[in-house]
Amino acid sequence: MKRRIDIDNSINENSALDLMDDSAFADVVILNGKVLTIDENFAIAESIAIRGDRILKVGTQAEIRQLINIDTKVINVEGRTVIPGLIEAHLHPEQGALSELEEEIPVVKTINELLQWIIKQTEVKSENEWIIFPKFFYTRLKELRPPTLKELDEAAPINPVFLNGSFGGVINSAAMRISNITENTVDEGILKNPFSGQPTGILSRSAFKLLNTPPDKVYSEKEKATALAAMLKRYNRYGITSICSGAGDMQTFSLYQEIRKANELTCRVFLNIRFPLNLRHSVSVDEMLDSIDRMDMKTGDGDEWVKIGALKIILDGGILTGTAYLREPWGQRAQEVFGFEDPEYRGILNYNFEELERIVSKAAKSGWKFAAHCTGGGGVDLLLDVFEKINKTISLRDKRFAIIHGNFFTPESTIRMKKTGIYADAQAAWLYKDADAFTDIIGSERVSHFLPFRSMLDNEVMVNGGSDHMVKFDANSSVNPFNPFLGMWCMITRTTENSNVINSNEAITREEALRIYTINNAYATFEEAIKGSLETGKFADLAVLSSDILTCSTDQIKDIESVLTLVGGKVVFASDEIKMSNK
Repeated sequence: MKRRIDIDNSINENSALDLMDDSAFADVVILNGKVLTIDENFAIAESIAIRGDRILKVGTQAEIRQLINIDTKVINVEGRTVIPGLIEAHLHPEQGALSELEEEIPVVKTINELLQWIIKQTEVKSENEWIIFPKFFYTRLKELRPPTLKELDEAAPINPVFLNGSFGGVINSAAMRISNITENTVDEGILKNPFSGQPTGILSRSAFKLLNTPPDKVYSEKEKATALAAMLKRYNRYGITSICSGAGDMQTFSLYQEIRKANELTCRVFLNIRFPLNLRHSVSVDEMLDSIDRMDMKTGDGDEWVKIGALKIILDGGILTGTAYLREPWGQRAQEVFGFEDPEYRGILNYNFEELERIVSKAAKSGWKFAAHCTGGGGVDLLLDVFEKINKTISLRDKRFAIIHGNFFTPESTIRMKKTGIYADAQAAWLYKDADAFTDIIGSERVSHFLPFRSMLDNEVMVNGGSDHMVKFDANSSVNPFNPFLGMWCMITRTTENSNVINSNEAITREEALRIYTINNAYATFEEAIKGSLETGKFADLAVLSSDILTCSTDQIKDIESVLTLVGGKVVFASDEIKMSNK
């Protein structure tokens, strides 16, 4: 039977009465808990007192009871574990919020499941109406291959199909016909049969511009705000109280501000500003640098709820589409899986050393934190080459520049990151979802450097934890699951979705995983003085957990949820186990 937690506005008869000035009392107290402060000593307390939106005191139950008066809201958590509000280091809530408003995105694990979904779509869509699957990655299918053109054509002979994998995709013959893609179409992003010269249906991102897909549905600002506020509520259920939105612009910044003005914002936001996806098909580096000068804001501007984050660029592609820039050629098995022909192919790069140096230097001189999407080890090394050169004249130590994703960190690269103070913005659930496939595709030797959390921490690299959530509403079945406890479990166990343990020597402790999702992520946003731990003076952002993360069974960690989440001392999520009362 589930225990209910009582939230009561009555005063305990043994509590301090109103003999003190009202300002000395707490507005809210959390009593009878196991409070993991995540302070420097990882101290464990019993209770918390909150005044306004800040923590007044953390201590024993007897100490905190002295701060209760007639107006204090008392929450007895009955021995449950209390942690600082979790901070999500990298996700895309604006996209996720809209992803299933029209229809649910299916979870498909086999080619047959995919084809059956496509067939059902043909039955409800009109002739020539597009069937689009967002964020589709065939390396996550059991067969570890894309559906063939024949399979797609049999499932959808009339309707155009586009399986969109961000940095790569798959289309059928109807999509080619509507988009005028033939054997004569010249584009490096179209994979063709080496014998017949006919397109195979496999595309890289550069060819997406050729597709005659319908425009995205246009939502009003009010609709977007409502959907985004609802998405943040889903994060609150897992104890998330702050997020770093991975890629936005000033319009996105204004959207969050409007949600705040409406008192609907339930997570604090650090919003990265993304520069053009591919400068070779958009704007020049000169134009990019000029735009920095024209911006009247920089990292840290805003308020305690919505702040400008890092200046972000996209350096390479993605590991799930064979476009990440690796240290060595992808190899023969990868050629079979992804279909490229060049045996020396290492992936794609959107910027060379000189271009990167100019952009990073500008950011460093202009007061911006800099972060780069980089999914392959070759990209990691290139970034570190640039960082090291700039660091000779402009110290990067305290600028908290970050490599987003990175994935493949060698012992040498982690040492270089420590020396220059570069942060690792990592997505632990990718180990869960993708380590098995990549052991097959690139081999166990290279996978030994895949998300090496133990090595990074031992080399004093600041590791940040996020999900890169983009589509679907569910925390665990999303293409990139946003359940932070699943991420922590992956760091702790190194276990994949297929129950294989990958590089167990890179496992970390429960305490270390908690630090990554709390105080480490606060450092990433320059906010360690105001959040990330439960200490006097910091924001009263916290979560009461369904299980004790320090003592529950290892397998239970991934199933933990919050039963009560507070942001600034206000309840933003309460489960059915929470009994709200005013006695």
